[in-house]
Amino acid sequence: MILVNGENKGYISASDRGFQYGDGVFETIEVINAKPVFLKQHLDRLFIGCRTLRIPPPDLTTLKQEVQQVCLNIKLGVLKIIITRGIGGRGYCPPVNPDATRVLSLHPFPDYVERYANQGINARFCKSRLGVNPVLAGIKHLNRLEQIMARAEWDDPEIQEGIVLNINEHVIEGTMSNLFYIKNRMLHTACLDTAGVSGVVRGVIKMIASQQNLNLIEHDYGQQSLLDADELFMCNSIIGIWPVIHLAGIDCPIGPITRQLQSWLKEFKAKDCLDE
Repeated sequence: MILVNGENKGYISASDRGFQYGDGVFETIEVINAKPVFLKQHLDRLFIGCRTLRIPPPDLTTLKQEVQQVCLNIKLGVLKIIITRGIGGRGYCPPVNPDATRVLSLHPFPDYVERYANQGINARFCKSRLGVNPVLAGIKHLNRLEQIMARAEWDDPEIQEGIVLNINEHVIEGTMSNLFYIKNRMLHTACLDTAGVSGVVRGVIKMIASQQNLNLIEHDYGQQSLLDADELFMCNSIIGIWPVIHLAGIDCPIGPITRQLQSWLKEFKAKDCLDE
């Protein structure tokens, strides 16, 4: 099912600014037994993105009703929500009073997620670099060309994810994920003030770390920090936590903290699915 402004249809206008310019934001959400996981966190980020881009946010009650409609009877799937500035004329100048477009679609859940969560993945460093833009940093806007160019660098099926740096040579994230490393039992992740997407599961892991008294540092770091790490993992809302077992010719063991975080994350997801 694809809902466009509440109607069951699979298309938008060719004049929509989401199509014309990538003028919008989106969320990708795991659905378990008709319940979108961490829906509140996803909608919070969606609305932050709308405010940042000055796009009128959707009515929350209407959006939740449409989410429920799309996810009805879905045992396991992926919900995607897109909000664009809507139809606008040619040129970058946005309409004074835009009529935003909202699109909700349901997709199959990938069949490889659990396998890589258990056995780990192979990763690589990408040559493509992320630009520095404090205004857009953190939000999940529709302009994903940097990630597309990075992901286009390899077609080896043995490589599951690429790690992307910014133009200052600071490690930021994966092409589709956030990144953490562990050194001396301390959790590290990139500062996303100038580039990158502030992922929902990244935020949940930060919350778990705080509750479990696991020291966490957000900072700028380079490739060598990853190569010297004791443990390394990628995360997002669909894959959960994927341990990295091989990077740039170096084998990385799946460590106890990564496994513990996977367990804690499963508990958080289970509780979220039970909450109303």
